[in-house]
Amino acid sequence: MQFLFHLSTEIFIAVSSLLLLVSGAFLKTESGVRFVYKTSLLVLILAVYLLFSKYTPYQDPNDMFINDAFGLFLKTIILAATFLVLVMAGESYEKGSKNPLPFEFPILVLLSTVGMLVMVGSANLLSLYMGLELQSLALYVLTALRRNNRRASEAGLKYFMLGALSSGILLYGCSLIYGFTGSINFADIALFVEAHHDVSVGVLFGMILIFVGICFKISAVPFHMWAPDVYEGAPKIITAFFASAPKVAAIAIFLRLAITPFGTISDQWQQVIIFISIASMLVGAFGALVQTNIKRLLAYSSIGHMGFVLVGLAAGTQEGVRSVLIYTALYVVMSIGAFACVILMKRQGEDVENISDLAGVAKDSPLYAAGLSILMFSMAGVPPMAGFFGKFYVFKAAISEELYTLSIIGVLSSVVAAYYYIKIVKVMYFDKLREAMDKNITLEMKMVLAVTCGFNLIYFISPSWLLEYASYAAESLF
Repeated sequence: MQFLFHLSTEIFIAVSSLLLLVSGAFLKTESGVRFVYKTSLLVLILAVYLLFSKYTPYQDPNDMFINDAFGLFLKTIILAATFLVLVMAGESYEKGSKNPLPFEFPILVLLSTVGMLVMVGSANLLSLYMGLELQSLALYVLTALRRNNRRASEAGLKYFMLGALSSGILLYGCSLIYGFTGSINFADIALFVEAHHDVSVGVLFGMILIFVGICFKISAVPFHMWAPDVYEGAPKIITAFFASAPKVAAIAIFLRLAITPFGTISDQWQQVIIFISIASMLVGAFGALVQTNIKRLLAYSSIGHMGFVLVGLAAGTQEGVRSVLIYTALYVVMSIGAFACVILMKRQGEDVENISDLAGVAKDSPLYAAGLSILMFSMAGVPPMAGFFGKFYVFKAAISEELYTLSIIGVLSSVVAAYYYIKIVKVMYFDKLREAMDKNITLEMKMVLAVTCGFNLIYFISPSWLLEYASYAAESLF
């Protein structure tokens, strides 16, 4: 029973999802669909309450799951990101919506969230894989949710095929680890690796294959090929979800695997992480320069940001983990805010996605342009925006470990990336207005934009609180 008590958040969301699925199947009216949507928001609020009210550090006797400050920090980000994405979807459930989402959308989001929470709290390879597949299967369906849309169907098929391949690679890596160490538990693997510092080639291959599978989930180079197409083809609200919560879960398990079972052989994986980090930063910076679709641009931006995240992981220290946690939290806020602005890009009720569609929008919608500008400057790492602090901490952690080349390349790629972020600001403020965008912004969207833009703008006033929580979370991992 104690085991179930410490999994109360995950169990509550899973059971609620199944009940909502049954309810939605019977309540097919417009009011019934709205009931499912609003209840899903309530489920997430109650889940946050359960997460904190039932939290105590705990290690499952069977080594399946673990509750610690590290998991609590990242689970909180996942639930907050999921809640904000669902709030942004409210417009699709209003009466008279031109592009209504089916009732399955919030249910699939909740089921995917359960998988993410299981991943973050995993203490062995089996529970990790279970959580990963639960998250992934829901995401495959979400991508192709608009079945009559050719681009969405194509994106869903691409994501499913490449996702299945990456899951197979990860599972093969898990089998190698089990075969050569005799255990799937992180703690036992750590003891084996510590006792046999000159680990066999089989263990190293297994570790690298697991890292490859996770790199696909965070769209790190060279496993990023799915991201631009899926970001462009999926509906905007679903792309916003892709760019936030699932990335947090993948980063969480990346950190836990690298530090817990394989922490004593960091010299064996550090060079691999450095290569992936450099490649991701460069591809993210230069790949976005030629993009005209803002969703594809944000896809390459996400690839670049994952490169910056891996700079902190490459350090392999507690300071490095702390910097990754801070960067992840700030990135989620920036990403959700940016996609909220993208969702609002509409003319006569129809979505527009090209950067040129933002031409002169500052003259017609100054608050919208100001909000998007804040988010772009933050993503570029311009001080005193929140994004600057994220990059500052990861580079500081890398320099502390004398990773000077990695830090220099990171700074230079950040300078290159600043071009396409500032280009968006330039288009909004200095180009000629072609046609005004729709201004019927819902209260929910205004709240999301106020929270995300406000956070990025005033975070510099008191950055210490996030630093303290991230330090406590990182300390629990070591």
